[in-house]
Amino acid sequence: MTDNDIGTGAGTGTAKVVVDGRTLSYGDVVAVALHGAQVTLSDEVLPRLERERSVVEDIVDRQVPTYGLTTGLGTRSSYALPRAELEEFSIRTVRGRANAVGEPLPVPVVRAAVLARVNGLAGGGSGVRPEIPRLLVAMLNARVHPVIPEVGSIGASDLCQLAHVGLVVIGEGSAEFDGEVLDGATAMRRAGLAPAGLGPKDGHVLCSASPLAAGQGALVLHEAAALLMLAQAVTALTYEGFRANTSPLDARVLGLRPAPGQSRAARELLALLDGGELGDPRNARRIQDPVSLRCAAQVHGAAYAALDFAGAALDPELNGCGDNPVVLPDTGEILSSGNFHTPALALALDTLALALTQTASISAERMRRLLDPAVSGLPANLSPYGPERSGFAPLTKTAQALVAEIRMLSAPVSTDPRYGADAVEDDSTNAALGARRLATILARLRLLLAVEAVVAAQAVDLAAPPAVGHGPRLLHRAIRTAVPRLDDDRPYGVDVEAVSKGILGSDDVRGALRAMLEESSAPVGGTS
Repeated sequence: MTDNDIGTGAGTGTAKVVVDGRTLSYGDVVAVALHGAQVTLSDEVLPRLERERSVVEDIVDRQVPTYGLTTGLGTRSSYALPRAELEEFSIRTVRGRANAVGEPLPVPVVRAAVLARVNGLAGGGSGVRPEIPRLLVAMLNARVHPVIPEVGSIGASDLCQLAHVGLVVIGEGSAEFDGEVLDGATAMRRAGLAPAGLGPKDGHVLCSASPLAAGQGALVLHEAAALLMLAQAVTALTYEGFRANTSPLDARVLGLRPAPGQSRAARELLALLDGGELGDPRNARRIQDPVSLRCAAQVHGAAYAALDFAGAALDPELNGCGDNPVVLPDTGEILSSGNFHTPALALALDTLALALTQTASISAERMRRLLDPAVSGLPANLSPYGPERSGFAPLTKTAQALVAEIRMLSAPVSTDPRYGADAVEDDSTNAALGARRLATILARLRLLLAVEAVVAAQAVDLAAPPAVGHGPRLLHRAIRTAVPRLDDDRPYGVDVEAVSKGILGSDDVRGALRAMLEESSAPVGGTS
């Protein structure tokens, strides 16, 4: 739930995300993680948490056997904990599970994960002391960022990574503050914060659920939606340079086999091409184009469908309780739960990875078709000077290298072999890995789309169509502000990087394309 429309990616200013446990959007996560928006708890959260905490205290007072509260964890769940050890057990739970390794996760991912955990706690079910989410909010607002190593979650809760957040909460571990990595106690002190004492169950709560998968998942789905829109715009630019046939985008054609997402993708492509000549298929050069152009709506539509599937799987993780056990204040019970398990999310992230690989593959093929004079009708390799120049031919190797990386990263992670802790914890999902892998895929896909965009802009220059659609015109002009058209051979890698960062990564360009599609009533596809 947002104030000041921060879901659109606005800067910090007075922007604020109000956390209520039920309505956190991907735009909210982006605003907090990337733009530093402030976080506050909704008014109803603390009374909800206090009511649930009273159930925890009652269970402790009556010494009712309860997993992770009055008993041990995992294979030690049959061990009854002495009342005097419960607070210390919470601390040991955090210390004993902070076992992640590797490079630190980027700060935006850490912020997204902490925000997702705060939202999960705010919605109820954990029984945590209200002081804990209040402190996590204060850490976000003061920009105290726990150092979380990148490897450690198998998707049966993000235990071994979230415990590193718990360490900072109790004044241990490491945290980044004001650009410097410090020990947790020093970072908290410099930020004017005091570490928290942990009561019964608090340590387990700090390690529980899947907020890393949910937080980074929200970031990658938000970026995936933007990149699919950009893939549509780059494809439209290629259509203009190739003088493609748009009859496969006709609603009457697509209605004969309404595959998921394809009509949405086709309407967007036609909206982007509006204002040019290609809306009339009679202006096409060929009766039938290569599949990479002719079936772009089918491939991008499938990616949109995969994105929607992922969104439906992620929302319950972002706005639900993933704790085990869960507290039911209406009846005073604490019940065992499987809500920490994330097979639907893991499967959806795998599906999206495969869909983005298809999107990448046809981008590289469209680029290759533009370089082939027998197919494109343009000079070989788009060089105005003929065969004594290489033109863009060497860039095909870069494109294929990017596709190879994306294809490798698309291997499903949700089907990895399972490891059981003494036959108790005998299934896992790798959802956090699925989200982290997608971040790399999206970075490579943006570079690949930049390759196609650079080549397509040159094709438009050489084809010189009398009128170009609004979307391709916007993109072509933006590209030409960053890189000149190709004359003699030169290094192209720097051009690709410039377009990837300065054009495809530009909020202004993305916003202008989004506004263009919204104005045309074409859906801005995918999850937002």
